[in-house]
Amino acid sequence: MSTDAPVVCWFEEVNKGSVDLVGGKCSSLGELINAGIRVPPGFAVTTEGYRRFMDEANISGKIFKRLEGLDHEDMAALESASEEIRGMIEAAPFSIDFQDDVGEYYRQLSTICSRPAVPVAVRSSATAEDLPDASFAGQQDTFLWVRGIDDVLDYTKKCFSSLFTGRAISYRIKMDFPHDQVAISVGVQKMANSHTAGVMFTINPTNGDRSSMMINASFGFGEAVVSGEVTPDEFLVNKISMETLDRTITRKEVYYTVNYETQSSHCIEVPHERQSIQSIVDEEVLELAKMGKLIEQHYGRPMDIEWAVDADMPAEANIFILQARPETVWSSKKKEPVAKKGTAMDHILSSLMKGQKVS
Repeated sequence: MSTDAPVVCWFEEVNKGSVDLVGGKCSSLGELINAGIRVPPGFAVTTEGYRRFMDEANISGKIFKRLEGLDHEDMAALESASEEIRGMIEAAPFSIDFQDDVGEYYRQLSTICSRPAVPVAVRSSATAEDLPDASFAGQQDTFLWVRGIDDVLDYTKKCFSSLFTGRAISYRIKMDFPHDQVAISVGVQKMANSHTAGVMFTINPTNGDRSSMMINASFGFGEAVVSGEVTPDEFLVNKISMETLDRTITRKEVYYTVNYETQSSHCIEVPHERQSIQSIVDEEVLELAKMGKLIEQHYGRPMDIEWAVDADMPAEANIFILQARPETVWSSKKKEPVAKKGTAMDHILSSLMKGQKVS
């Protein structure tokens, strides 16, 4: 990579061709912004920033030496190596120039959002997240409701070190993927204060039907769904007519929202009278479906999308896309040849040729 590569850049300055610079998540966010999709603003600490940090800390050689000879099934040895490596990374200091660069972008982001020390998500974005024959997605860390430049820098370093979790090391060894061929970027993005959040598949995930899409939704942040504490509402939408074909409204007893004193999320009970009502209104279902369809058309393939309805924003501009990645379950299946459907005359002729009595 050229030494002219930036240490920090805005999401809108990158696109799907920028994976080597900002990893899978951040390049996808930049691609969405440039395609006209509403995404919370933010910036990326680039892989160049990661490499400069590692070079200045002079620890790469020690890390790769520690990884030699590990067995991907020996989790005790992997976790021991991980703890050692992550400790090395998190103990190394950032240079003054690095701190100044990230600090200036964070200040500008706070100005854009009209909030001093704006709360952000600090998200890992590795360069090998969604390869055709392997998926490294979800193996690195994400930190939510981070506020203040000191914490942004601290969690950026934790994201760097999460490239070497025991799970990530094991997977790379298993897939025969060289440790020195993967790098990491970190996205710093305005936190969506989610009134409702969920996921959307631009394909029916139950049967692979590409003419419909599935939207899952629950109150608050997505944590209650991810943890299994809540079963989300489910909406099946026809992509042609944009009609809601089916809806399942569940009982949602808890949700996660922000604790403004600690700037972190916490779980609270949904008021009894609201537990069984629809978590998003029909207009929001339609708006999400339109956005999902645009994203699928832009990428030319079924997509797996995270979204949120931001309580801080006006109703006409409050739905944000947090992440979009290719759907991998049905898209990777080989299409079975469709049997030709015979006419009534074909059936009669076939039966006559076999000497069967046609009833």
